[in-house]
This record gives sequence, C-alpha cells and structure tokens, in this order.
Amino acid sequence: MRYNNFMKIHTLFFLLPLFLSGCFNDRGVSLKYYNNCEEYYDAQGYYHKQCDKNIVEYQEVIDVLKPSQDPSIGSVR
Repeated sequence: MRYNNFMKIHTLFFLLPLFLSGCFNDRGVSLKYYNNCEEYYDAQGYYHKQCDKNIVEYQEVIDVLKPSQDPSIGSVR
C-alpha cells in the first residue's frame, strides 16, 4: 500500500508540469510559442500590428502590480 501512494505522488509531480506548462513568448504566455501577428501599413502610412490574444499579457501583469497613483485613496480599491 505504501508503494502505491509513493507512485501516485511521483506520477503527479511528473505530470503536473506537463499540464500546466504554457509557451512563454515576448508578449506573454500563450498556447503557441509563435504568435500569428499581422503587420501592415495602412493607406496613410501608419504601422499596425494585430496579434492573437495571449492567456496572460506581461503588460496586464505590470499594470496590476503598479501601486496606486493617488496616495490619498490608499491601498484599498
């Protein structure tokens, strides 16, 4: 019985990273390593870049971790 629990724990520790792994790229964490970004210039010469949505965007994480800009409000939002 003890051997069976040992194998279950080790199997869980082995398989858990495989299920929770994502692809880290330059914009965030997604299901694919390479984003399908469409880059183009419009008729006025402005550059546009449209990319697929990531699971986690690094900019969103940075925005959440920034302290409040108005100290009179306090830390409670």
